[in-house]
Amino acid sequence: MKDITTNQWKEKIASDPSAMIIDVRTPAEFNGGIIPNAVNIDISNWHLFLEKLSSMDKQKSYLVYCRSGMRSAQAMMLMNQLGFADVSNLIGGLMAWDESLVRPTVSQTA
Repeated sequence: MKDITTNQWKEKIASDPSAMIIDVRTPAEFNGGIIPNAVNIDISNWHLFLEKLSSMDKQKSYLVYCRSGMRSAQAMMLMNQLGFADVSNLIGGLMAWDESLVRPTVSQTA
């Protein structure tokens, strides 16, 4: 469990292409643009968020983000408490992201 910079995020993706990128914003925010390859698991829908986490591999690497880094920090702490081994939060969220965003596809909504 750690907070990472945008450069560390990019290094993590390059070194672990199987890492799952999770956008914890609302679906409306998600549809406005995402970090490439992200899936949406809305933390504000607490029940659904916990349900989705329960079916995920706790040994896999996860990169989480939101708009500013606050909601994703909460998600990271929760995932840590649930036994996820490798979860990283993007410091500053999308506000700190310095690359282009992409439009999500239907398949990216978890």
